[in-house]
Amino acid sequence: MTDLVPDRWLTFDGLVNARDVGGLPLEGGGRVRRGVLLRTEALEGLSPGDVARLTGEYGVVQVLDLRKDEEILVHGPGALADAGITVHRLSFIPETGRGLPEIDDDADPMVGHYLAYLGDRAGNVVAGVRRLAEQETGATVVHCAAGKDRTGVLVALVCSAVGVPRADVVADYALSATRIEALFRRWTAGRGEPMPPSADLDRHRPRAEVMETFLRLLDERHGGPVGWLQENGLTGDELARLRSRLRDEDAD
Repeated sequence: MTDLVPDRWLTFDGLVNARDVGGLPLEGGGRVRRGVLLRTEALEGLSPGDVARLTGEYGVVQVLDLRKDEEILVHGPGALADAGITVHRLSFIPETGRGLPEIDDDADPMVGHYLAYLGDRAGNVVAGVRRLAEQETGATVVHCAAGKDRTGVLVALVCSAVGVPRADVVADYALSATRIEALFRRWTAGRGEPMPPSADLDRHRPRAEVMETFLRLLDERHGGPVGWLQENGLTGDELARLRSRLRDEDAD
């Protein structure tokens, strides 16, 4: 497994959990193409300078917003929407009436939540992958609230589909654990509230074993992430376009 931290984090005034998926290794050689898929937390804190950099330097042309309608009503669509960038609203959680699938008693409860995204919102999950495959130029930003769970699941599916080794998919997901304290510091400061105690912060940190179990269950139940995507409507042509868009087989 490669060192996933250097040079993939993105620094912005209004984001603390932003990184380029590009640079992750591919099985058989090459890397995920840089500047195609950026993963972040919600975008309402972007400064005018952030917006200018994202639309100019990074060439962002679309946003995949995985939040619920309720979250968007409370926090707004984000500064990129205000700047005229196309935003695809693809909530991974029903507004009401959510049920969790069965998992082993010893599995982390978050595994059930991740499986529920796929069960409750399969169409939106596949649509997110499809939107990325269809975008021939420019960068896509995918985000939820914190950029770790819903975003983590979609990015894990995409990375698995294009050939990132399983260990690196899991390690990239777990990287967001290093930004939880910074996220809560920004949120609580904005609301004038104290920081939660360390034990509460730890409950929000992504853990590698959660993603490992989630992906293992997809292997057992659907033949893997690609199997699940194809069962739920992603075509062979769309999968080929996704791989062409994201695979840079000439990269070191």
